[in-house]
Amino acid sequence: MCMVKKYFFCYNHSAMKILAIETSCDETAIAVLEITGKTTTPKITRLAHSIASQIELHAQYGGVFPMMAKREHAKAFTPLLATSLQKAKLLKKTNYPLSEKLITKIRTTLEREPDMGDALITFLSGISQPAIDLIAVTTGPGLEPALWVGVNAAKALALAWDIPIVGVNHMEGHVLSVLVQEKRKGQKTFTAEKLHFPVLSLLVSGGHTELVLMKDWHHYKKIGATRDDAAGEAFDKVARMLELPYPGGPKISALAQTQRGKNVIPKEYALPRPMMMSTDFDFSFSGLKTAVLYLLKKIAIHTDEIKAHIAHEFENAVVEVLTHKTLRALKKYQCTTLVVGGGVAGNTHLRTTLTNTVKKTFPKMKVYFPEKELATDNAFMIGIAGYFEYLKTKKGKRPGSLRAQGNLSL
Repeated sequence: MCMVKKYFFCYNHSAMKILAIETSCDETAIAVLEITGKTTTPKITRLAHSIASQIELHAQYGGVFPMMAKREHAKAFTPLLATSLQKAKLLKKTNYPLSEKLITKIRTTLEREPDMGDALITFLSGISQPAIDLIAVTTGPGLEPALWVGVNAAKALALAWDIPIVGVNHMEGHVLSVLVQEKRKGQKTFTAEKLHFPVLSLLVSGGHTELVLMKDWHHYKKIGATRDDAAGEAFDKVARMLELPYPGGPKISALAQTQRGKNVIPKEYALPRPMMMSTDFDFSFSGLKTAVLYLLKKIAIHTDEIKAHIAHEFENAVVEVLTHKTLRALKKYQCTTLVVGGGVAGNTHLRTTLTNTVKKTFPKMKVYFPEKELATDNAFMIGIAGYFEYLKTKKGKRPGSLRAQGNLSL
């Protein structure tokens, strides 16, 4: 096997295989990627991508409980790892289990994860080392208890297989995954786009809403961010006000869609566009959420039609603010490319409005949205970001040096 330590020596003769792990919130995800071709514009083949969702568990509470998410990640990890290696055709049984010395090291690494330790050690003792060259794992931002499960599992695998490991910024994963496009619809092979800098990234998710300027690979400058609620968080909170199930974003969009293209929204349902005309590039959605609350209190009866009007107006308000600020940033920094990432990037109205408005204003601008399945949290994007992270130093980190950082920033 061509180990990653010799990777650039044998680059033209074999592929690099990356095992990627994502546990930043309420989905456990593991992917296996095979990378060939040129370093900056590689060909990326998705050999496996498995996800264990916790949505049904957290839906009854209307949001994610960190310690509950941590426990579920620990339970799901080993079965998901087995599934991913099998899908990638890298799972082979062995009669040569791990040494007691190695088991002791792994057990020490997993001492914070008692719900996962025994299962993972048993699994690793029964398989031969797969042809994996590098492990990439999300270290932040996210729910810190949940992040630690993935980080400690990645450390254990790096020890067991004696291969390098890299930590990945979850938000960088969102940025870079958008820049990798399917060669053909329905296939599992992707290629990285050739970029012309500067690039502006609009990152919109449940925990983040920010504008990030990218002047070169790995050179980021945050030029704007939310001062309170993120756009995705506001979607979920307003959904609860409208008595829609968790996760609320898609439910609000579906409800809003029933009114889209119809008559003008009645004036009594009008909502503010917070900070849209401010001279900076920051956002604020807490006041918009509060405006919805007051509007609902003002209206005595909440019929399905009234809820649809409010959902429609709320989605319009969020999208208008995001679009206006993004266009101003594109103009100010003379960007040539726009990248939109994060869970809210899957919102159909945002995709349509932002794309059409940008193209009308900047006809030559390249606009990239992620494939819808890659808009939400996933391990495929962590593998992509891990590859580019590895290229910076051409070596991984020691397992003991990795730490989960819930507030990690670009």
